[in-house]
Amino acid sequence: MRILITGADGRLGARLWQTLEAQGHEIIPSLAMQPDITQLDAVRDFARQARPDLVMHLAAYTDVDGCAKDPDLALRVNGIGTQHVALACQALGVPMCYVSTNEVFDGEAKTAYMEYAPTRPINPYGYSKWVGEQAVRELLPRHYIVRTAWLFAPGGANFCQKVLAKARSGQQLVVVTDEIGSPTYADDLAEALAALVATQRFGTYHLVNEGKASRYEFARHILDSFGLRHVRVQPAVLADFKRASRPPRFSPLRNFQAAHVGIRLRPWQEAVEAFAARELA
Repeated sequence: MRILITGADGRLGARLWQTLEAQGHEIIPSLAMQPDITQLDAVRDFARQARPDLVMHLAAYTDVDGCAKDPDLALRVNGIGTQHVALACQALGVPMCYVSTNEVFDGEAKTAYMEYAPTRPINPYGYSKWVGEQAVRELLPRHYIVRTAWLFAPGGANFCQKVLAKARSGQQLVVVTDEIGSPTYADDLAEALAALVATQRFGTYHLVNEGKASRYEFARHILDSFGLRHVRVQPAVLADFKRASRPPRFSPLRNFQAAHVGIRLRPWQEAVEAFAARELA
């Protein structure tokens, strides 16, 4: 199958590329050929030339605080940009897989969010990704909408890397106990995405590592797994920090739909430990 991946230069995109290519799929485009998703004609022209059998749309503006500072930009990239990709898929008659976020929920739930729980984003990033979801649903009957959360991977500016960088530089670590979510390893998510699109069971899915954690618990397990047990983490609460964006306080996702077809991700603690073993090796 010929698969077009937008955002293939990102951490998840690169891992997904490797995973799908190892399974015998042809991946397009090369990194130098990535279209500007905010330009409809550019997306349509590229897709027409690429002739994919499936588009996996990962490209996004993921700086949550940046989105809060410039919500119009967030909407142009994550909302309208996704609409452009969906329109290109519509014109070609091919399905699309769109990677969304836990931040489409308001964080007021008491239990992990199921796939069809009501959405109510409370910040511009979540809203822009929600708009993208709506565009995909409106334009394409054959689609996968996959929500994930708290992604960590080698390199980049994710939470895991920030915790390690501060610990290794001797900076004080202050981490909140009242923001709770689903840590997710990019390698595990890439494998799950590849398995999902192979099923051709279209719909809305949650793909996260099993279990939930506070940011504090996540940070503590990262440090312990990297042999940094001596590093102290000072607990705090969200109200202690002034930031542009307001995160949902409680946003763990429950993988119910994908589990029904046999796709499960290991517990987040095991994923962190596997990530640490790989990095330390």
